Amino acid sequence: MKKIIVTGGAGFIGSNLIKHLLKKKYFVINIDKLSYSANPYNLKALKGNKNYIFFKSDLNNRKKITNILKKYKPEGIFNLAAETHVDRSIDEPKNFILSNILGTYSLLESVLKFNKKIKIVHVSTDEVYGDIIKGRSSENYPYSPSSPYSSSKASADHLIKAYIRTYKMNAVISNCCNNYGPNQFPEKLIPKLIFNIINNKPLPIYAKGKNSREWMHVKDHCDALLLIYLKGKSGESYNIGSGKNFMNKDIATKLIRIAKNKSLKLGKKVKINFVKDRPGHDFRYALNSKKIQKKLGWKAKISLQTGLLQTFNWYLNNKNFFNSVSKKYYINRLGLTK
Repeated sequence: MKKIIVTGGAGFIGSNLIKHLLKKKYFVINIDKLSYSANPYNLKALKGNKNYIFFKSDLNNRKKITNILKKYKPEGIFNLAAETHVDRSIDEPKNFILSNILGTYSLLESVLKFNKKIKIVHVSTDEVYGDIIKGRSSENYPYSPSSPYSSSKASADHLIKAYIRTYKMNAVISNCCNNYGPNQFPEKLIPKLIFNIINNKPLPIYAKGKNSREWMHVKDHCDALLLIYLKGKSGESYNIGSGKNFMNKDIATKLIRIAKNKSLKLGKKVKINFVKDRPGHDFRYALNSKKIQKKLGWKAKISLQTGLLQTFNWYLNNKNFFNSVSKKYYINRLGLTK
């Protein structure tokens, strides 16, 4: 049985990826430091699974990471360990430097010391390209990050590329659009809106709600990540997106409509509430994903309407998920100027 490491596997995308890999008959080693956004609720169904093992560790603990590599000798690593919330990066950039840059550096050094032939899939973001007012950014588009978060991810991408070129490491980079789906941390837009709809709270939307994002269901993303691992060429970057953009206010409207169609009784406070914009807020992200479509044959399959309905149903049926996360992490507004 082939062994795969997933770093950050207790998070949203990581936990979904682990379940996907287990279905594909991989033995999965999950390494996560269990910071605020990691949630054991995401992996409770894996308790007792003989093909899964968990290690609590920061990637900066190089000795422990190297020991895990020596013991399990994995064929591949999916690196998803990262701080991800833009607003939180505005409040406290230091944690993003430590996790996203130094953590990636430490992982690369551990792999280089043990076996540089291990294939690394480094999971990045569309935010490294910055504001895309017109058109869609290809893999050759210049990096222009705006926030401490996107800057830290851009730095990590550059480190990966430098280690590939200098040390001949075996790695690929994925730059994905906004993900959504089951067990996403409730500080993110879609789960936050669903929580507020269920709990009769206003739906906070930045500025005038016209900021545009490309959305993709996490299951589509997991399919793409495995494909990149299996067939992606070392040294290459692959954009992963749905190719369809929606304004933030339209996402809120769609979720309200889903709630109404489910005959949920909506409270009087459930309505869009435009709030002060975040500093340096990018207006639009949009990926050109033709490369992965043409070279690897991948395409997003789950429509936004289908995915949002499935996601809404999951949160309705898993209300304890919200209780498993301290409200101090997602109730109050973040990302205001210092």
